[in-house]
Amino acid sequence: MTGEERKTYVIPLEMEGERIDRILSELLPDLSRSYLKKLLDEGKVTGGGKTLKPSARMKEGQEVELLLPEKVLPDIEPENIPLDILYEDNDVLVVNKPKDMVVHPAPGHMSGTLVNAVMYHCAGNLSGINGVLRPGIVHRIDKDTTGSLIICKNDAAHRSIARQLKDHTIVRRYRAICYGVLDQDDVTIDAPIGRDPKDRTRMAIVPDGKRAVTHVHVLERYDGYTYVECRLETGRTHQIRVHMAKIGHPLLGDDVYARGRKCPYHLNGQCLHAMVLGFVHPSTGEYIETTAPLPDYFEHLLSVLPKSTK
Repeated sequence: MTGEERKTYVIPLEMEGERIDRILSELLPDLSRSYLKKLLDEGKVTGGGKTLKPSARMKEGQEVELLLPEKVLPDIEPENIPLDILYEDNDVLVVNKPKDMVVHPAPGHMSGTLVNAVMYHCAGNLSGINGVLRPGIVHRIDKDTTGSLIICKNDAAHRSIARQLKDHTIVRRYRAICYGVLDQDDVTIDAPIGRDPKDRTRMAIVPDGKRAVTHVHVLERYDGYTYVECRLETGRTHQIRVHMAKIGHPLLGDDVYARGRKCPYHLNGQCLHAMVLGFVHPSTGEYIETTAPLPDYFEHLLSVLPKSTK
């Protein structure tokens, strides 16, 4: 079909017997699972002359063909929204995302998003791997989380950063304030995360979830609260929020995972900031590390929280 790119892959020995949807997610880490599922559902993946279903089991040496649709310009208006730029070159852009800014356009949030802003700033120089609504975006942080986010300006950069995310080699250190006082100075939480079977809008610790590891270090103890640094070893949806709730110390202001906890401060969502982001540059191989300063609301909280009496 005109406008489509045909790609062929050969199933390696170590993937024999695996489902094609899982194989594709391994072979093409820069494509999201939802996008690969869409290709399978639309009959864009074939093997042995047949259209493959997501559950098809593959054999070693079998050829698989993908028809990748031509990149389509997103129906999103670039907007001249100021960006707090931490680092920029011809390949990547690292920004300090403010609170209450949505990353991806979605129904109800088609304007004022980070994507609208970077489309204006980058003027068409963005990767297109992740689909129509997500140019340049290779990872995300929640609307109410502030801090460092990397945007890719071309597909080669996107593939490199996506691989580093998959290999857990990107450095991501967050600052957070949680309820309660942690006894230990350092805690590692290793608990699998998946969709909450009772509420699909939430994530939860589930036996069949994806492995998730968070390393927590206490920075300061207050009366009833703790200021912590959380280092992500993996990057699951809502990982820090779910893990901190799991150990009985949900994040201050988190109205999803800290239900039943009354926040005495006027916060707009959880007190969580993506402070440090480190990665290997896609072109130069140089290690780049950026630091996003704490937002004003966070600094104010640290100044007014009651000091620990212990």
